[in-house]
Amino acid sequence: MEGSGKTTQIRRLKRYLAQKGIACKVTREPGGCPIGEKVRKILLNPDHREMAPLSELLLYEASRVQHVKEVIKPLLKKGMIVLCDRFSDASIAYQGYGRKVDLNLVERLNRLSSQGIKPEVTFLLDCPSDVGLKRALKRNRSLKKEKEERFEREKIQFHHRVRRGYLSLAKKEPHRVKVIDTRQGEEKVYQRIRQIVDGLIGFKGSSLPAVGRDSRVQVK
Repeated sequence: MEGSGKTTQIRRLKRYLAQKGIACKVTREPGGCPIGEKVRKILLNPDHREMAPLSELLLYEASRVQHVKEVIKPLLKKGMIVLCDRFSDASIAYQGYGRKVDLNLVERLNRLSSQGIKPEVTFLLDCPSDVGLKRALKRNRSLKKEKEERFEREKIQFHHRVRRGYLSLAKKEPHRVKVIDTRQGEEKVYQRIRQIVDGLIGFKGSSLPAVGRDSRVQVK
């Protein structure tokens, strides 16, 4: 969710993996590649208030096609771990639940745009919608990122629907989507993420895991 601390946690996880000698790359959606970053500017610009929900969905999916082709697939072929700041689940939560676009349509487009790629684990950093929204707006002001807060300016009811969407995904796929309550603080959230990742890729003490060619971790 907005303001859940996902950027902080994904950076910490990257540093942790690097310290263990594990090749990894952080990327994001929307964005992640030159074309995707241009689409990001369109999607997040608060001046684009009149964007139709279907237009929004199709732009996200188009950006994802390019992101997978240019970034994610090549990295996986090299045997690297990909840490992605949002992925296809975000389309279900934001456009499906938030914008009320037909969920079957969102899922079909997700399958097409992700080209069969799905994260081994997704961390859902959960917090009450109003709390996360206040954090996100404060962050944007401090970083002068007002030009990227189209979603932060949505009514709180929209963010409630997005949160319900994410939690419904976690209930549907508990083996993949790990819900972590961010109200317990940054350090405890990080320790929980690290514990799950250690189990996923086989860390024991200082030993290195055997990382496959299809390793993906997603933070939301």
